[in-house]
Amino acid sequence: MTPMQASGRMRGTGEDMVVGEHETLDRIANLVVTVVPLGLLGWASWLAWGGTLHWQDLVVLTITYVLTGLGVTVGYHRLFTHRSFKTSPTMRVLLGALGSAAIEGPVIEWVATHRQHHRFSDHQGDPHSPHVGRGDGWSGALRGLYHAHVGWMFGGAGSGRASSERYAKDLLADSATRFVDRAFLLWVVLGMAFPFGLGVALTGSIVGGLTGLLWGGAVRILFLHHATFSINSLCHFFGRRRFETSDESRNLLWLALPTLGEAWHNNHHAFPTSARHGLRWWQLDPSGWLISVLERVGLIWDVVRITPERQLSKT
Repeated sequence: MTPMQASGRMRGTGEDMVVGEHETLDRIANLVVTVVPLGLLGWASWLAWGGTLHWQDLVVLTITYVLTGLGVTVGYHRLFTHRSFKTSPTMRVLLGALGSAAIEGPVIEWVATHRQHHRFSDHQGDPHSPHVGRGDGWSGALRGLYHAHVGWMFGGAGSGRASSERYAKDLLADSATRFVDRAFLLWVVLGMAFPFGLGVALTGSIVGGLTGLLWGGAVRILFLHHATFSINSLCHFFGRRRFETSDESRNLLWLALPTLGEAWHNNHHAFPTSARHGLRWWQLDPSGWLISVLERVGLIWDVVRITPERQLSKT
């Protein structure tokens, strides 16, 4: 789960990790996408303090956050990575485009990295574990959390990207997914144009479009990125473990809504292909709710569900 990833040559044994042909450019892009929205959040906060934050800005922020967030959780994660349901090429393009607009990287590389994470979760080879090789005590824990949250994207040992040829061969063979992947920059541009246009529509002014772009663009990117990053870091360190798994994945209740249901992370690692991560009635899972709605209207099918008996076998 990373803002920007560049495909490239094999490094070392070449089986699992790759390094970008333009690794320096890749790191700069990661830095820009991670740091610039933080600075713009400060500007937005200053504007809000001065009374220029309006309800229209919050509407734009909410709509763009939910749309692009679901593109990541339902599209990138549950559909493309884990094949939790089946759908048409048109829906694959739509979900992939929404996920791309979150600016967490092209879909095929995102999937490859996440599949590698599952293969080696919290063991050597996991690209963003907070537990591997970070030392003991509080200092080791803090280094691990930083590495899992953002540090792994900025180089250093084990920073190579997962091989798409090894981990996402099925997506490379799918024309709809390849189209989404190759048009990544188009989806990014449209994802920034949308909050501007929505801001203009709600306020009737260019200024409203610009503040919509600020809140629905930069601030939304910042919030959504750190919600995603928190799955890598916080959900492998804090929370409850309902199921026995070979890693340190945990369920973190307070993070469930900001991550649209992804924070039921121990549930997910116990049953990676499950379309629902919230396996109990009270475990809020907006992404699972959307999947249920799409199934009912016939837009998706073959949804993977986990029976109570299977759940009981892992407790």
